[in-house]
Amino acid sequence: MAYLVPPLEYNMQNNPSRGMVMLLAAAAGIIVANLYYAQLLVGPIGAAIGMPPAAAGLVVTLTQVGYTLGLLFVVPLGDLLENRRLIVTGLAATGAALLLAATASGAAQFLLAALGIGLGAVVAQVLVPFAAHLAPEARRGRIVGQVVSGLLLGIMVARPAASLLADRAGWQAVFVLAALLVWLLAAVLRLRLPQRRPDAALPYRALIASLWTVLRATPLLRRRALYHAGLFGAFSLFWTVAPLALAGPAFGLSQTGIAIFALVGMAGAVASPIAGRLADAGHTLPATAAALALGAASFALPLLAPQAHWLALGLLAVAAIVLDAAVAANLVLGQRALFTLGAELRSRLNGLYFALFFLGGALGSGVGGWLYARHGWHAALLAGMALPLVGLAAWVAEYLEQAAARQAA
Repeated sequence: MAYLVPPLEYNMQNNPSRGMVMLLAAAAGIIVANLYYAQLLVGPIGAAIGMPPAAAGLVVTLTQVGYTLGLLFVVPLGDLLENRRLIVTGLAATGAALLLAATASGAAQFLLAALGIGLGAVVAQVLVPFAAHLAPEARRGRIVGQVVSGLLLGIMVARPAASLLADRAGWQAVFVLAALLVWLLAAVLRLRLPQRRPDAALPYRALIASLWTVLRATPLLRRRALYHAGLFGAFSLFWTVAPLALAGPAFGLSQTGIAIFALVGMAGAVASPIAGRLADAGHTLPATAAALALGAASFALPLLAPQAHWLALGLLAVAAIVLDAAVAANLVLGQRALFTLGAELRSRLNGLYFALFFLGGALGSGVGGWLYARHGWHAALLAGMALPLVGLAAWVAEYLEQAAARQAA
């Protein structure tokens, strides 16, 4: 493919321009959005492909399972292969999976496509460590925060955009348009991304085998993954169950109304760069506690909501903003902490981190859909509240451990 604009050569001393950071942020958002187009469309997709209501959460869960597999078996390639080629190849495959979803006539084909979408979308997690490699140490948290802001905006825009388009052209149009957008992005990144060739000489089997060693030898990774698994599980539960409740008799919203509601959650993305600055200033531990506590507290608002329709809807919207902000902040705090551990491990650390907390997300969406179908809205909300509290309990243990170490010193 001929270059219209010469690609930049990767250089560890580069201080990336604002334009490059914005390109990485936009690309991360476009890529990761593919994981969430189906989230507000669980009802119409499930009806079209013959999924029973109690199993509708699988529409989201299979995508997250694919993403988890990709995090374990594709993202580590960022420490082995030239990164730009890996990203462009992944995008081409993602576009094909999206088109397969758009043409699905039954549950098996759609769920296979969902698995493929998740596998391909992991290239977003090659881009984030790529940004960390380009960033100087003093600005790393801020730059990672900006790229993650783009990623989170992609998540938040995906839900209402898909809902609005589905209301007018059907859910299949969402996946066709997404495939075209992903293929266009692949062409742009092929032209504009810097090249990065890792120094690792490990063969692929040894690289994958090293994941267990990295996990076992890195307590920081295990702690950060546990914290975010609780928050992301709550996030996935909320955005799987809330659309079902909003479309139900209590609120009676259309897909357009649900889309407008989901747009409110975009306000939470502002927490990413704030968290990056806090991490650069050395305040990771208290900021983590605040994020976990806010995540749990966000579920108390709809639980306390009165029967008044508009007030209940308003409290639920505030809960969505608080929860999205908590997830955005904690994600950046975790990545900033992990990216201090060594450039040669960043893709593997990032892949393991996301794989572990996405298991929490898959659990949240699957359990949330089942609880809502069997036991109702309040049971799902109580489960959502419990997930960040597990992470907060682990944070308290870490804090006490560090306090004891300071006293012993």
